[in-house]
Amino acid sequence: MSGHSTYQPKTGFERWLDARLPIVRLGYDSFVDYPTPRNLNYWWTFGGILSLCLASQLITGIILVMHYTPSADHAFASVEHIMRDVNYGWLIRYMHANGASMFFIAVYVHMLRGLYYGSYKAPREVLWILGCVIYLLMMATAFMGYVLPWGQMSFHGAVVITNLFGALPLVGPSITTWLWGGFAVDNATLNRFFSLHYLLPFMIAGVVILHIWALHVVGQNNPTGVEPKSKADTLPFTPYATVKDGFAMSVFLILFATFVFYLPNALGHADNYVEANPLVTPAHIVPEWYFLPFYAILRAVPDKLLGVLAMFGAIACLFALPWLDTSKVRSMRYRPTAKLYFIIFVVACCILGLCGAKLPDDPVLGHFKTFTLGDADLNSFVWLSRFASLYYFAFFLVILPVLGLVEKTLPVPDSIASPVLSHPAAAPEQATAAPEMKG
Repeated sequence: MSGHSTYQPKTGFERWLDARLPIVRLGYDSFVDYPTPRNLNYWWTFGGILSLCLASQLITGIILVMHYTPSADHAFASVEHIMRDVNYGWLIRYMHANGASMFFIAVYVHMLRGLYYGSYKAPREVLWILGCVIYLLMMATAFMGYVLPWGQMSFHGAVVITNLFGALPLVGPSITTWLWGGFAVDNATLNRFFSLHYLLPFMIAGVVILHIWALHVVGQNNPTGVEPKSKADTLPFTPYATVKDGFAMSVFLILFATFVFYLPNALGHADNYVEANPLVTPAHIVPEWYFLPFYAILRAVPDKLLGVLAMFGAIACLFALPWLDTSKVRSMRYRPTAKLYFIIFVVACCILGLCGAKLPDDPVLGHFKTFTLGDADLNSFVWLSRFASLYYFAFFLVILPVLGLVEKTLPVPDSIASPVLSHPAAAPEQATAAPEMKG
């Protein structure tokens, strides 16, 4: 998409290196002269923010590994040692723990932006699937990392989640035994999770490189969903996109720093500051907040196997999305009906997150009002999560396929430049360009 390279080596060393390893040319073509759609908004800055989060997690994780002991007898104490005795260990640990949450905040915004603007449609199917692979690897990495402090919620969360694989027919028990390294969650389990937690981020980095490669092949999507047709539709990546990305990263770092320095444990669970005890089970076992919607889907289904299949099916829908949406129009900016259903979808995901954090039988409306159907209390969070789960799957499997065939869309611009340059803010630019055209 970037076309012919415009990089010109300026020194003898650059010319020598460019003839043997054109790495400077690659960087220039990818991050300086790369043409980007001129109408990109701040929703497109989360790709850079995610790169920042990944770098932060890799650096802090490597430092933490230098002091962590992957042993069931010493893991909890080694984390306390990091917090109390290692120079700035508290800062590194809080950056890593809260960085995981920041990573998922950014990736959820990034995915919802792609969903809203149709960034999964042809020719970007592989780009979207690689993004889903990154998300899946993030989930596995985060789950295994949550086990490493070996607190009460870490241990019992590992017991609950690994037991889910046992519900799978034929292979389930073997997978569970392999994950445990024995017949229960113990020292071998901790060692396996530690090894995989250290390995998977480097796999994520590798898939991120493929993701960026695919992005540079097919080009960036934009709010209109219209492909660039001329130079008037694009601007160089630097300085236009880099300045915008830099500002967004600065704002995001303020949010990050707020949690690290003022609310370091707000996104965690108090039970994880109690050392793991297999004989004492917490009253309510919950995963980290970024897993709560999928946890709610799991609990919404009364059958264990069907619940596990529904939970994994919720992720599988994301992989199949490029072929489920039948609309010819990419951006929901020109699909008013789809936009409405998308808003409801976001609300349903938030409701699932709320339901995942609550006990299933807790009343939604307190004791003021209840709805019953036979012996079932329709006022409980389990029923609310069932309705939200039903809409989640209906959105992907019914609404998007049908809506693409029957929806009446708004007129789509002929080019990216036409709505941008017709905006009142572009009037000075047009006035400046007019004398040049006349000359």
